[in-house]
Amino acid sequence: MPSSKPSPLERNPGIDLLRGIAILLVVLHHLGLRIPLKKTALAEVLPTRLLSALNFNGYEAVFVFFVISGFLIAGNAIRRWGALERIDLRDFYARRFARIVPCLLALVGVLSVLHLVGAQDYAINREGQSLPRAVLAALGLHLNWYEGQTGYLPGNWDVLWSLSIEEVFYLGFPLACLLLRRDALMALLLCALAMALPWLLSSLDDASEIWKEKAYLPGMSAIGTGVLGALAVAHWKAPRWATLALGILGASGLFAVFIAMPFWWPLLQDGVMLLLTFSTLCVLVACRQRESARPLPGFGWLRRWGQLSYEIYLTHMFVVYGAVRLFRASGGDMSRGWLWYVPALLLCWLLGVAVERYLSTPCERWLRARLQRPRPAIGAAVAAAD
Repeated sequence: MPSSKPSPLERNPGIDLLRGIAILLVVLHHLGLRIPLKKTALAEVLPTRLLSALNFNGYEAVFVFFVISGFLIAGNAIRRWGALERIDLRDFYARRFARIVPCLLALVGVLSVLHLVGAQDYAINREGQSLPRAVLAALGLHLNWYEGQTGYLPGNWDVLWSLSIEEVFYLGFPLACLLLRRDALMALLLCALAMALPWLLSSLDDASEIWKEKAYLPGMSAIGTGVLGALAVAHWKAPRWATLALGILGASGLFAVFIAMPFWWPLLQDGVMLLLTFSTLCVLVACRQRESARPLPGFGWLRRWGQLSYEIYLTHMFVVYGAVRLFRASGGDMSRGWLWYVPALLLCWLLGVAVERYLSTPCERWLRARLQRPRPAIGAAVAAAD
């Protein structure tokens, strides 16, 4: 889920904070599947519903990332070229390649070695699966389909399902922009795609559980929602009251989904995901309309998580598996299981920092310098990393 990576000049504290919350929920989800907070001593002092919300909103958090990705990448494209219809195909694909491929290749390489040496938690042993097919699925952007056909891969492979959906969308996105050539027509089609999310999910009820979670179209619907928001921001300067209303409405919707899902699901069913994506959209539009707003104090660490979201997403399962192994080796006292969350989260952040500093950023710069056409100096101030 490599949403756009803004330069320091373009970072928006509100959007970084939202990305930080989303990636934190993903990590907490994967920890919670193995060390549930509601079974620890925290359940004696905190509501079980809150602990469950912290542990079991990872899937919903990925859809938040889908919306953010569409919003940032389309918004940066509009800033860079003035309009979506003027997208430079070579430049767009070069930016996506430089952002995605270095970390992806490194992860697939490490996982392949771990499989070949038979490392526990990393070896692909399920019947019908193999290392060559897993590598092909990861690099061929159909790992979600491969899992839907053969079952779950080990966790470090499994996280690549969302990347498959995103990058297939972005393979066709610039072509659609050039063909349609009208923002109004693009917005109409995107609105139809965004509103179809509940129907797209319900149409998969007869499919396997994995494929319903990881099919292409529902994820693309969420990405399209983000692109729709970028178009709205480009053509509409919201008054202060509208920005405030959007922020409150979006934050309330996200709270309702993340905290009160058991209440809303019987009423809305798959419509809950539409509430999630449009609430995310409202927050993003409000954040972008208030570029000069001061960041909330005390949340710098969480905004930094947001800026490292791609690196943390790809690598956090190494930490999760290690923490769980140590937890079990120490006796597996579930009442104290919550204590393992603190070092695990810290290590996820440190690993993300290291990957960004020594792999993704240097490789991204090197690739862009060789793949992109030179840009006029006037465009350098608004160029952003995708």
